[in-house]
Amino acid sequence: MDRQPLIRATPAPRVTRRQDPPESRRPPLVAGALVVAVVGASVLVGCSSSGKSASSSASSALSVAASAGSALASAASQAGSALASAEARASEAVSSASSAVAGIKGGLDAKGDVTVGAVTTGTDGKTLAQLTVTNHGGQSYQYVIQVNFTDGNGKVLDATATTVQDLAAGQSVQATARSHLTLSGTVKAEVANAVRY
Repeated sequence: MDRQPLIRATPAPRVTRRQDPPESRRPPLVAGALVVAVVGASVLVGCSSSGKSASSSASSALSVAASAGSALASAASQAGSALASAEARASEAVSSASSAVAGIKGGLDAKGDVTVGAVTTGTDGKTLAQLTVTNHGGQSYQYVIQVNFTDGNGKVLDATATTVQDLAAGQSVQATARSHLTLSGTVKAEVANAVRY
């Protein structure tokens, strides 16, 4: 009997279904980041080939950003200074108007004799408040009235002192309080203090 060499049967190769590599299943955000990185590298390479190094280009970009930041900081500082200046002027106006009222010796409280009407803007840009002054006393009086001009939140923007001369007992008169500063936005007027003497 002839001996035949043993031949082992080799199994047929397994056919497997092709799966996409994990890289192709990345979310679009990662793919977008890769595109940005590649474009950024291309720009740096382009800058480098035009005679600038990548670090010099990055440094230029940082310098531009720093300049923009500096300009913003400067603008904010100027706005802060303007606000502080406006607040200082308003404070000075209130102090001056208060002093005018406080300077009247022997004056009587007359805040109840004054009502504020319409608040308008004059042709010169100053704010005008119409006042009605009624002498509820038994004799003729002169009045000094402090009017504060405020914004919508009640913050004092300006102040003035208005005088009314020789108002007879029981009589009323119209007067106008005029701001020293040019005010914008919603402006209201209030009688902060008034004396008659």
